[in-house]
Amino acid sequence: MEDNQLLRYSRQIMLPQIDIAGQQKLLDSRVLIIGLGGLGSPAALYLCAAGVGQLALNDFDNVDLSNLQRQVLHNSAAIGLPKVESAQKQLHELNPETQIIALNRRFEPDELLEQVELADIVLDCSDNFTTRFAVNAACVQTSTALVSGAVIRFEGQLAVFTPGLNDSPCYNCLYSKNGEQEESCARNGIVAPLPGIVGSMQALEAIKWLLNIGRSPVGKLQIFDALNSEWHRLTLRRDPACPSCGP
Repeated sequence: MEDNQLLRYSRQIMLPQIDIAGQQKLLDSRVLIIGLGGLGSPAALYLCAAGVGQLALNDFDNVDLSNLQRQVLHNSAAIGLPKVESAQKQLHELNPETQIIALNRRFEPDELLEQVELADIVLDCSDNFTTRFAVNAACVQTSTALVSGAVIRFEGQLAVFTPGLNDSPCYNCLYSKNGEQEESCARNGIVAPLPGIVGSMQALEAIKWLLNIGRSPVGKLQIFDALNSEWHRLTLRRDPACPSCGP
């Protein structure tokens, strides 16, 4: 590790749980982030700042004025640009040492599987069930850890899934494809700082997983009530009849 890296990451390196060896692990890691909106923005910013070596960013949407209330990775000058292009520019200015792979397209199943397999961990920061189920299926097939986040109105959710380890459930164990009706920020609204809280937690859980430190909330659904500043935790169990991770 070079002198400028030792200085840049010094506040992390001084943590005994990380040290130089842990920082080197981050520099050698690749994280795939699906979605560069409210959740993907803080997640990408903190993983880049923390020194993750490669960030693969997937989104096929353009920056819109209505995004800027909560999608802090983008700014007014980026309106109309692809989100991956806006993100790549901002993240490079934050930390030019992190390699940013911009993937400005809707993945076909084979490409999604390929990108998930290349990653050490995946962050699902998308905003629709179709993408979430597809990402989950690819993570199950490749035994890749998945950090899932969701936000709406004043409520956030966070879960970590580790397919093939510790009898972990998967996203499909939690939500059925024929389950609840999907809600969106465009129809239901969202308070600005909430995605920042959950997206930052996704980044934190990814770093913990990459470094194998602390306790990951595998098999737990963490729900944040922003109006009352309360976290609730529910225990999830693997569904033996799950169409994704079942036999």
